Amino acid sequence: MPLKALAARTIAAAAVAFLGLAAALPASALDITGAGATFPYPIYAKWAEAYKAATGIGLNYQSIGSGGGIKQITAKTVDFGASDMPLSPEQLKKNGLVQFPTVMGGVVAVVNLKGVEAGQLKLTGEVLAKIYLGQIAKWNDPAVVGLNPGVSLPDRAITVVARSDGSGTTFIFTNYLSKVSADWKSKVGENTAVEWPTGIGGKGNEGVAAYVKNTEGAIGYVEYAYALQNKLGYVLMRNKAGEFVKPESKAFQAAAANADWSSAPGYALLLTEEPGKESWPITGATFILIHANQSDPARGAEVLKFFGWAYANGGKMADQLDYVPLPPSLIGMIDKTWHNEIKGPDGRPVWTSTIKIN
Repeated sequence: MPLKALAARTIAAAAVAFLGLAAALPASALDITGAGATFPYPIYAKWAEAYKAATGIGLNYQSIGSGGGIKQITAKTVDFGASDMPLSPEQLKKNGLVQFPTVMGGVVAVVNLKGVEAGQLKLTGEVLAKIYLGQIAKWNDPAVVGLNPGVSLPDRAITVVARSDGSGTTFIFTNYLSKVSADWKSKVGENTAVEWPTGIGGKGNEGVAAYVKNTEGAIGYVEYAYALQNKLGYVLMRNKAGEFVKPESKAFQAAAANADWSSAPGYALLLTEEPGKESWPITGATFILIHANQSDPARGAEVLKFFGWAYANGGKMADQLDYVPLPPSLIGMIDKTWHNEIKGPDGRPVWTSTIKIN
């Protein structure tokens, strides 16, 4: 791993510890609360640490998975929810929510195979689907061996690891498998939680990473930052253009390059199996959910101030953690959404500023 990335992840780990410590300290009246996706937790932790230092306002974020985040914001027990699965315009309207993306990143397949280095193993989406369907059960299956000439693959059972909780990472992963495998689409499909045909379950990206790290012969899927933090062996995937690509920032950026956000109501856009020779095929965005009608405009404003500050100042931090910052044009669209759709009891916008990218 490049030293820059290693240093960034060390900082992120410290930031995670910081959040845990912050939760034990007296909270400011304006400290904000959020819950949901584990996919963006490393960058939210880093932004929270920097924002606290700059403004004195803290963030208490519960990394409980996208399903939990949607439930908590719907129940109004947090100031914002976070999900890697975008809600449809109909779902947003039904629950009185506004949605906007924060960063983009990649979901990666990770393995624990003795003697196989990170980036040495290659898989296609079809073979990955067959592994998760239980149709390929050993590492020396001809379908896996055929993609990896020269790699010594053991006569060992594959331990499949998936998420046990409601998860946007699972949604991105199963959305991808549904696009590349008709068999997967008809038998399992896509959702934040599915009936896994085989394997064991881990809670959160952290749980899946821990299972894979401690189980020889295991395969799992996690957000890229968790693969690096846990020093897991990631897999090269064949993309829509037929190229085997490495999970890294430029591959996530390539997948996001052609995203047409202006044609996606509620920013509900998926980035899996995008075209392009350099595109990572399991790329996704992560989203914030906030109530359109803010009963406490001051608290709603504090949430938007935090993310406005993150858009303005946090792009480099996101890049250091191999997330993809949003393009300025998209941030401008989000700024208008905040003005037009998030309002207090008097009907006036709670966001009265403008995001200025530094």
